[in-house]
Amino acid sequence: MPDTRRRLLVIERAYRGAVETQFADVLYLARELNRQQGGVDILLRGLAVTFAAAGPVPRAALRIGRRELDTLPAPREALRVLLAEDARVWAEESDLARFETGPDWVLPGVRRAGPAGRPDWTAYQGVHFL
Repeated sequence: MPDTRRRLLVIERAYRGAVETQFADVLYLARELNRQQGGVDILLRGLAVTFAAAGPVPRAALRIGRRELDTLPAPREALRVLLAEDARVWAEESDLARFETGPDWVLPGVRRAGPAGRPDWTAYQGVHFL
């Protein structure tokens, strides 16, 4: 059961960001809230469940003319950092079913939100849709 000082962050859109948001994407905000607000739990839904894929982290780079911009957000890596910083992460089972390719598809530590269990929204200090 989550303690009531924690916040639940619901992330549904998998928009990685662009050049303009390369230093402050949604998972960067989640890390800061986790650090400053006493902990967060994250519920990934929709395309955002792909953030929890355990496979190799794709190289986040964009070529513009002769210049390569390689500081774009890397959501899989950011989620790994959040897990290491004691954030609790759930991925909606029904959305996982659309992408999942095997039992090891999801990062270790990511919980499945389905009939067997999901975060109790009433137990949190706040629920925020990011």
